[in-house]
Amino acid sequence: MPQQGPRRYLLCYDIADPKRLAMVCRRVKRDGVALQYSVFDCQLNAVSLRRLIRDLRELIDDREDDVRIYGPRVDAPFVWLGTAHCTEGVQLFHN
Repeated sequence: MPQQGPRRYLLCYDIADPKRLAMVCRRVKRDGVALQYSVFDCQLNAVSLRRLIRDLRELIDDREDDVRIYGPRVDAPFVWLGTAHCTEGVQLFHN
């Protein structure tokens, strides 16, 4: 099966600790263009999306931080890392 080309994703985050915030921002800037301070437009293929998710999981504290990655379609599932602002009944992304 041929690999799909890059797709556009909207990534946004809310990071509680300034040190983690700086690390997350540096990491996201490698794959995305800032639209606002914590909102990025990212062009990612499947491999780069998985790599970004893996890297962000290592950087954030999922009890305090919130990272969301919205896919290219309105009805597409989105990635939500961290539980800082999690509402009951929301399903989090798991590999």
